[in-house]
Amino acid sequence: MINKGYCLGLIGFPLDHSLSPTLHAAVLRALDLDGEYHLYPVPPLPAGAAALEDHLMMLRQGDLVGLNVTIPHKQSILPLLDALTPTAQAIGAANTIFYLDGRLWGDNTDAAGFMADLKYLGWSFPAVDNPHALVLGSGGSARAVSYALIQTGWSLTVAARRQEQAQNLIQNIQKFSTSSPNQGGDNQLTAIHLDSRSLIELVPSPDLIINTTPLGMNPYQVESPWPEDIPFPSSQAAVYDLVYNPPETRLISSARKARMLVANGLGMLVEQAALSFETWTGFTAPRNVMREAAKDYRIGTS
Repeated sequence: MINKGYCLGLIGFPLDHSLSPTLHAAVLRALDLDGEYHLYPVPPLPAGAAALEDHLMMLRQGDLVGLNVTIPHKQSILPLLDALTPTAQAIGAANTIFYLDGRLWGDNTDAAGFMADLKYLGWSFPAVDNPHALVLGSGGSARAVSYALIQTGWSLTVAARRQEQAQNLIQNIQKFSTSSPNQGGDNQLTAIHLDSRSLIELVPSPDLIINTTPLGMNPYQVESPWPEDIPFPSSQAAVYDLVYNPPETRLISSARKARMLVANGLGMLVEQAALSFETWTGFTAPRNVMREAAKDYRIGTS
């Protein structure tokens, strides 16, 4: 057994872009806690199945105190867990794993982390009853972002290359959301195929566009989820790219040229990491320390 205080880590693939060890090391130092945060590359299933189970066993045995989960395991890990928090169940994805009272739990701090960073950015959206967001992608991060937005009164269009997966995301949100569009509200939830024609013909002018796909990060640095043959819908919209490394993705560069508000996902990374840390340790994570540790990666917001 590893006897080094709070032994934490991240499973996913690839992980060479991850800033999580830097953030958690800064918090551990600031709180004078003994511990380490490791990266555990686990390939997509089925190749990574054995490694995934091995790392969860480390949690059960006490060799690890907590694990974060990122692409591509936020959904595939669910059948291996004993229980889910209400938030993880509603989102249908987990990014935070812990062992408590003999059970392996999955939680999701992405949703709260995303909304906390929007608040931190101070973006103001049109004063309408239900602003509209366009979410690009339909994986675990898309589920978290979509859940957070619909819970706070946004209408939503989810655009994905696999429309069936986007529709499944919508159905899951409708099942668990406390602000369901089918219960008397004006909010709209739709799923479309991510292509130029659908974006032009089927999407109301969005107030916020969020990229939750891996396009823009290694090994897809030269790619963008936004089709190059169509303009952005409005310079009044804001673009939030969950990719944070590189800090200036092709999507953000194009949106900036279109005079849109832009931000990468570094702030969301900080916020979700802080919430995970608090779940594992019971200590309050100093966000200012984490943001300072990540300051070299933050880009401007206009």
